[in-house]
Amino acid sequence: MQVSVYDTYVKRKDGQVMHFDILVDHKLLDYDKILSYGQDYISKKPFETEQIQTQICHFCHVEQASPEIEKAILNQGYSIIEMANCN
Repeated sequence: MQVSVYDTYVKRKDGQVMHFDILVDHKLLDYDKILSYGQDYISKKPFETEQIQTQICHFCHVEQASPEIEKAILNQGYSIIEMANCN
């Protein structure tokens, strides 16, 4: 499966900035849906964050998904790769 990668930054209420990638099927072009996936992900965190905004979630590239990422996308529509300050 080919996936689109969206490079995302969200400010936490404690001042740190979360950095994570949202991965979706490359055929998904509904940007609002992609942002909602990111919002769903951060809503499950035990700390407060700001809302995801369009200027901090950018399309980065398309790549081949690993089996784990493909499974997550098939099950919930998206996968997340945590980069910094996500826990």
